[in-house]
This record gives sequence, structure tokens and C-alpha cells, in this order.
Amino acid sequence: MARKKKEPELNKKKVDTSGVVGLVGSTTEQAISETLEINYMPYAMSVIVSRAIPEIDGFKPSHRKLLYTMYKMGLLNGARQKSANIVGQTMKLNPHGDAAIYETMVRLARGNETLLHPFVDSKGNFGKVYSRDMAYAASRYTEAKLDSVSSELFRDIDLDTVDMVDNYDGTMKEPSLLPTTFPNVLVTANQGIAVGMASNICSFNLKEVCETAIALINNPDHDVLETLPGPDFSTGAELLFDETVTREIYSTGRGSFKLRAKWHYEKDGNRIVVTEIPYSTTIEAIMDKVAELIKAGKIKEINDMRDETDLSGLKITIDLKRGVEPEKLMQRLFRLTPLQDSFACNFNILIAGMPRVMGIGEILDEWTAWRTDCVKRRLFFQIQKKEERLHLLKGLERILLDIDKAISIIRETELENEVIPNLMIGFGIDEVQANYVAEIKLRNINKEYILKQTKAISELEREIADLQDTLNSSRKLKNVIIKELQQVADKYGQPRKTQIVYETQQILVEDEEEQIPDYPVTLFVSKEGYLKKITAQSLRMSGEQKFKEGDSLDFSCETSNKAELLVFTSMFQCYKTRLSDFDDGKASQLGDYLPQKLGMDQGETVLQVVLPGDYKGFVLFFFENGKAAKVPLSAYETKTNRRRLTSAFSDKSPLVGAMVLDADQQIVLYSTDDRAAIISTAQLLPKTTKNTQGVAVMTLKKKALLRRVTLLEGSGIVNASRYRNKTIPTAGALLKEEDAPEKQISFDM
Repeated sequence: MARKKKEPELNKKKVDTSGVVGLVGSTTEQAISETLEINYMPYAMSVIVSRAIPEIDGFKPSHRKLLYTMYKMGLLNGARQKSANIVGQTMKLNPHGDAAIYETMVRLARGNETLLHPFVDSKGNFGKVYSRDMAYAASRYTEAKLDSVSSELFRDIDLDTVDMVDNYDGTMKEPSLLPTTFPNVLVTANQGIAVGMASNICSFNLKEVCETAIALINNPDHDVLETLPGPDFSTGAELLFDETVTREIYSTGRGSFKLRAKWHYEKDGNRIVVTEIPYSTTIEAIMDKVAELIKAGKIKEINDMRDETDLSGLKITIDLKRGVEPEKLMQRLFRLTPLQDSFACNFNILIAGMPRVMGIGEILDEWTAWRTDCVKRRLFFQIQKKEERLHLLKGLERILLDIDKAISIIRETELENEVIPNLMIGFGIDEVQANYVAEIKLRNINKEYILKQTKAISELEREIADLQDTLNSSRKLKNVIIKELQQVADKYGQPRKTQIVYETQQILVEDEEEQIPDYPVTLFVSKEGYLKKITAQSLRMSGEQKFKEGDSLDFSCETSNKAELLVFTSMFQCYKTRLSDFDDGKASQLGDYLPQKLGMDQGETVLQVVLPGDYKGFVLFFFENGKAAKVPLSAYETKTNRRRLTSAFSDKSPLVGAMVLDADQQIVLYSTDDRAAIISTAQLLPKTTKNTQGVAVMTLKKKALLRRVTLLEGSGIVNASRYRNKTIPTAGALLKEEDAPEKQISFDM
């Protein structure tokens, strides 16, 4: 007879399973808020504070650990060593693995050209920041040492200028910050993505940054733009200067600079040669986009495009067809490809362990305050050392009174451990001084040596007084910092690489209309802001329109590929775009998400999409408070190629809907208290200002709101005379069952 298998006894023992999963088969309940607090929050803070966000010295922990390791290896003045050796040594401070450490070294290296002032002097292939495919060699093949500018990072590190903390296993000490003698936080480009926040700091010219810091120390009201005209990138290119945008970035720490490639035309070969590209893109990204445009038939002037980058530097060659105007072609390429790109700034820096987004002036103020503290600590350390030396020499000075007595005391003392106490008693000196006297060599116990040593007492006292005076004077401390900044600017300053273009040429669009193919399309817009443009042929072959879960069709209409769109948003703005900017889609696709496609602000949503046509009619805005505004479409027609119009409509009440009409028609208004009214748009007078509050069209009872608007034609209302009124505002009439909104369709655009 088979023995009965014994069932495993799970959960028989009492086990404390709070916060963890216990035995197999047992679980514990835990509130999600508690899980986030116990598990996720420490991780998030670790990423923010110890990994992704740079501090006031301009470094992330990974940079700091690598550079400090190289400094302790003697690589500031010594010969280069294999990168693999440096990476291995750095793992004593950075436990995140050799691959991550080597990537950090690559970014700091001169060969990679990421930084304006590289901190690592490299030998071998370190890749290029402007190339996606040009990979760096393995660490066993490359060599490195610290570049000369790194001496400014470690100049005072042995003078107690910064705190030294334990490494991850408590076996070594490492600096919490590096005592940089210049505002490296603005000179070194830095990018990091943490949890719930990010940082993206562009690089500025070292000499200009130092001059700006000096100017702000001397005059807190100094205009930063006078000495710091714009960022300076290691890849050069051209900065399209916009004073309003630049001032906003300088004051808030957020915004974006526009950069474009530097090029010239070679008439002999009928080709364009690009020699510098924006910092935020790569050669491969540019060539891929141009190839895509050529394949789509949007660019027809190019015969061939080649990457001819070599040891002499970046070079992209574009062979042109006969009769092509290079200036016009480049302007189109700037508009359609990453040859013109943006660098988004987010000056998020850790200050005393807390992330803060700051403008340029605030960053330099914080750096000056921190550097002042470093200088104070250095002065205090120097004073301490000199006072210790002075104390010893004053003990030696006492020996001058009677050298023979000192010798006699030492000779007549029987026990060695009594020599120090006897000298202390004999000359009235303390233990430290007595030890110093006792350690003097026999050959130096002569009057000449002792007089020579004690002559330094007055010099030491003068030096200590000078240091103490500097330590106690804020003006002298500032002068010390200014002097160091001037020295750094003179020694390491270099001309700008990024050229500033103050008057940018307008993009040439004379032939743009001819370049855009025109064909009939059907436009579909969903309630959540997804747009689909489908050709007639594709529509005939399509099945049911696909939408995101919970989303549905807002409206659809037949139009052409060249048609313009006006997109009104929840932040009272209007975005202008063309349907030709959107790819042809299919019914099975979700389409383009308008907030993302048009680059809307965070939290901004689509309220209404209208087709303005030839801008001959007018647009009607209806608001929850029962008011309506009639604005000529010509108010939204701009001569320049502007994409965003601010204050596009009134912000006094939420928008219910907008419609474009080329002639006056009758419309139906519905309120939340089941009332309806029919009015003619002829009763509304056009307003010249876009953001007019409009006029009252429906009188609403307390707590009632205007909730829907539609054209009378096709509204489904049976007895129109019941709701029609010749004057506005009107209270309307209660809806009858046969006219209920459930029977009606949304208004056509």
C-alpha cells in the first residue's frame, strides 16, 4: 500500500513578514503609500543626490570620483597610464562597474570633444561627440592622464578646503566636492536624468564666465548679458541670438537656444561643405533626415551627400544639381533637418543636497559664496600650520637663554621618559615645544643654528597677522577670489568656438508652396487631440477608425494637403500648422498627438481644431458664462511664419467650442439646465481684438452653464420657432423630448 504523501506545512511558524514577502505561499498587505515611502523614495533621492544632478563644483559624483582617483595616482604631472588601470583604481570609490566608469572618462577626454576644456588628456580612439557610430576603443587600448586645467580643480584640496568623506565601504576618504577655482558648473556641459526631474546645462566660454563672475562680485546689479553673450559649445556652429529668449534663460534657468550648422559653398565642385554642426545632434542624424526627405521627394536639388570626416575634423559634403541656389537650399535644410537644432536648458543644480533650478546670476552668486567658504577654510588651515610652527620656534627661542643648561638637563636625566618633563620644568615650555627641542640633532645644538631658526619668528607673526586680516575682511576675500579668476582666465581662456549671429536671415519660402504636393485628404481629430490625415485611396481601403481606449471621434472633414490648421488650447493659445507637416496615416493608426507634435507647454491640451481656409470668414467662440465672441479670421493670419499665437481668445471663462463660418447662420445654444436657444450669428458684431470677452448671448440661471453649441441645420430640433429669439441675450426655452440633445450630432466645422 502506497504511503500517503505528507502535505507541506506552510505558515505554521509565526514569522514577522512586515514589509516583505514571507514564506512561499504567504503574503502581507502593504499600503501603496507605505511601499513608495519605504522602497521608492530612498531610491529616487539616491538617484537625484548621488548620481544624476551636478553640484556647485560642476561635477556629478562619477566625474568627481574618477578625477580624484587620477589625481591620487599622480596623473596630474606624471605620464599617461592605460585607461583600464585608471578604471580599476576608480572602482575603489565608484562601485557601479568598469563600463560606466570608462564612459565617464570618455566624455571628459580631449579626444571625444564633448567639453570646451577637457579634464582628461587622452591618447587613442575616444570616439566623437558629434558622431553616433564612431565608437570609442576599449579601455585596454587607450591611455590617459589629467589635463593641465585639472590643476585648478585640486589646487587647494590638501589645505582642508572641502570635506573628506568615507567611500562606499569606509576604507578610503574622498572629497565631497572639488575646490574649483573657477565656476566650472557653467563651463562644463552637463546632462542628467533623475527620478521626477532632470538637468541640462550648456557650456559657456571660460573667459566670459570668469569675467561675469568678477563683474557680479564687484557689482551685484551687473547685466550678465553684457559679459556673457551666449553659450559656447565644443562643436562650434552658430548661435541664433534672441535677446528676449536669452534673458529669460539667464533669469529662470529654463528655455532653449537655437543653433545651426556652419557651412560654405565650393563653386569649383558645385558642392556645399558643412564643417560644424549643432552640439545637440550628430552627423548620422542629419544624413538620415536628408535621405528621408530625398526619398519622400521633398528635396530634389541634391545629387549626393557624404560623410568625409577625418583626422582634420568634421566634414559633410553635399553635391548639388545644376542651377541650384545653395543659400536657398541651406535655408530649407535648416528648417527641415537637424542642421538647425535647439539646445533645451534646465539649470538644475544640487545646492546643499537640494535640487534647485537657477538662472545664471543666482548660480554665480551660489558659486561665489561656496568659493568664499573654500578660501576661508584654506586661510584658517594656513594660519593653524603657521601658528604651530611659531609655537615650536618660540620654545626654541627659550633655549637661547642657556644652551648649556639644556644639554646639562638632558645629560643628567637618568631615565629617557623624564627628559621631556625636565626640559619643560627647566625652561617653562610645554610638552610639544619640549619634544621639538629634544629632537634637535646634536650637530644643530649651537647658537648659530638656533639664532637662524628663531629669526623666522617675526616673519611668521607678520604672515599670520596678514592671513588673519584677510580672513576677517570680506573685501579682501573677494579680492583673493577675483585674482584667482583673472589668473584662470588669462592662463586657460580661449576664443569662442560658437559664433553668435545677431541678425538671423528669414527662411526663404518663396517656392515653398510649389514644393508642397496638393491632393485631397480626409481629416480626423479625436476628443483627446489625436489627428489623422488619410488620403482618398487609403480611406477607401480602410476599415473602422481606431482610437485610444476611452477616446472617440470629435470631428472629421474633407480638405486638401495644403490646408492650414488653427489649434486652440486650454492655455488660451493658438497653434498654426499645415496638414502637409503631418504624415499620411491609416484608419488602423492612432495618429499624431497634437500637444507633442506642436510642442505645446506642459499640461496644455487641445480644445478646438478649425480650418481657416482663406481667412475670409470669422471664428465664433462660445464660453461657459453664456458669452460669445465673433472674431474675423484675418486676425489669425500672420505675414511671418509664426507657429504660436498667445492670447488667442478670452481667458475669463472656459471655452465651450469654436466654429468657423464664412457667412452668418443660425445656431443652437444648450445650457446645463436643459434649456435651448436659437440665435443668428448676424446678431453678433465682429470684434477687432482676438481675446475679447464677447457679449452675452444666453441668460443663465444660477449654477447653470452653457454646455454645447451646434448649427441649427442638422441639429434635429423639430419645432425651431419655440427656441428662436430675435434679441440677445435670451433665456431660451425648456427642451422638449423630441428636441433632446441625445438625438443630435455635434456641430460641423
